[in-house]
Amino acid sequence: MCGICGIARARGAVDPDQLATMSATLVHRGPDSDGTFAEGSVGLAARRLAIIDLATGDQPIANEDGRITVVQNGELYNYRELRHELERAEHRFSTSGDTEVLVHLYEEHGARFPERLRGMFAVALWDSGRNRLVLARDRYGIKPLYYRESGDELTFASELRALPRGEIDLDALEAFLAFNSVPGPLTIFRDVRKLQPGHVLVWEN
Repeated sequence: MCGICGIARARGAVDPDQLATMSATLVHRGPDSDGTFAEGSVGLAARRLAIIDLATGDQPIANEDGRITVVQNGELYNYRELRHELERAEHRFSTSGDTEVLVHLYEEHGARFPERLRGMFAVALWDSGRNRLVLARDRYGIKPLYYRESGDELTFASELRALPRGEIDLDALEAFLAFNSVPGPLTIFRDVRKLQPGHVLVWEN
């Protein structure tokens, strides 16, 4: 199942304890391993249920120079095809799983890299060279991804429970009572939104 979460701040450093608390709420999604990345104003965390590349597939995963770091919840069905294409373009791989494809695909295509993906995924990628965080979700919305923007901070996670909770969104409550569901981008909390299927969110500078 896996789970991801993270924090991006416009000013100041990420609190590692806050990131650890968020990650701990997702332990049931990924009992096999957990990893974190914290660099100044950004922190990423992943809880992994190991399915592909059991030996070297732990996350977060970075590119060769460490400038780009990624966490993923999901599975990329065309990663072998993409890997062969990227190897022909002289990208070097250190794992045999699907997640590492993402950092090199981003190097080639920038924030449009999700257009090349086939699969079910929620992805968070940090480009330290451009101070850019990219969130992406698969076209069918199979893998969930929620985010909260508050002042100078953006937080995101695979589940609502990992994010700070604010006031109830009365529009979402009305929708739930009428349709027995809360349609995106709404969530039951006014300050939290779902990243819509097939969408990309970019937080930069």
